[in-house]
Amino acid sequence: MSDEVTGWLAQTALPLSCLTAGVSTADLQPLKNVLDGVRIVGLGEATHGTREFFQLKHRLLEFLVTELGFSALAMEASASASPAVDAYVREGVGDAAQVLAGLGFWTWRTHEVLAMIEWMREYNRGRREDQKVRFIGVDPQQCGSSLAVIDSFLHKTAPDRVTRLLSTLRVLAKAYPGSQPDPQRSLVHMAEELLEFLGGRGPDAADALRHAQLLVQAADLVTRARQHTDPEQTVYAVRDRYMADAVGTVLEDPSAKIALWAHNGHITKSPHGGAVPTLGQHLHARYGDAYYALGLLFGSGSFRARRIWPGPWSRPRAGAVVTNRIGPARADAVEVRLASANPGDHLVDLRSAADAPRAVQAWLNGRHGIRSFGAMVPRWTYRFNLSPSSLAEEYDGLAYIAVSSGSRPLPIS
Repeated sequence: MSDEVTGWLAQTALPLSCLTAGVSTADLQPLKNVLDGVRIVGLGEATHGTREFFQLKHRLLEFLVTELGFSALAMEASASASPAVDAYVREGVGDAAQVLAGLGFWTWRTHEVLAMIEWMREYNRGRREDQKVRFIGVDPQQCGSSLAVIDSFLHKTAPDRVTRLLSTLRVLAKAYPGSQPDPQRSLVHMAEELLEFLGGRGPDAADALRHAQLLVQAADLVTRARQHTDPEQTVYAVRDRYMADAVGTVLEDPSAKIALWAHNGHITKSPHGGAVPTLGQHLHARYGDAYYALGLLFGSGSFRARRIWPGPWSRPRAGAVVTNRIGPARADAVEVRLASANPGDHLVDLRSAADAPRAVQAWLNGRHGIRSFGAMVPRWTYRFNLSPSSLAEEYDGLAYIAVSSGSRPLPIS
């Protein structure tokens, strides 16, 4: 890497005094200019199991809410179960750990995310309804809560229809996207029949109707193929489109400003693998510079994820969630180059590169390896994984965390 690029990265880096919330935000004050006019901040993560990523996102959420007037946290989490979390953070209904577990994602069932949920509750305590920060799940997966709401409504209003309308759809409580490919889309048709029925039940069915709409989306994802000649028809593309639509619904309120929590692979502004439209790509297309994609990267350490046994199986054999150790990336990786300019935890605003030297712009527009791990990683080989990335195309900013450690799981009750 040229000295010119290293110098620019060092000069523009915004050092982070700490990663935890509840402290002085003096180091974050430059973000007020960076995020001027921004309504959606995509808070990414290179892994779903890094404690420091979760802590930093909690800190950034606190800053966005208290100093920039952001009004909602939208999360890559169950849209079906999220109303229970929202009821807790806005009104104190229920138990924080239980509603968090109800989201159904092991990735979020951690002490770090629980601390953020509890902070949201404390922030909202005593405030007017229009001043409270909301919690919104945007992922159509994990629909058990929707099935329970609809089951209760039908037992009260049309008990003779429960079996016919819901029996087959109950599989959506556990089925995951792409697990039951079906060109005939039988589950989708059944969910649409339920939606049509509830649509004729009057205003009392409003909540059940909303949950039925989620079941249609979930059924669509479950029956979609993972591979298709048209990348936009894959389960991955459709899932991200649904999540973008959920964010868009919130933004119909012109005063709404959203912190969006998802993996780097979702918040990126360019197609995944060069072909599959992403959540961030949709948001960038719809809202332009009002969307800011902040990717979170790390140097070395460890993170939590399920291990996958290698092999040609249609459904990967995933093991338990374990701590995966990893050293520094190879010398030409983005993370190593960021660390060479500033070895500590820091932020870099890539939008400021508009006036940067040509060598800097060339590097940002080039393709370089970057680490990316999902909820599952392949045994043995995950340490060598690097995905090609064009920083200028994919992100508006980067946060670099020098050392990653595994998120701390909550006990299963």
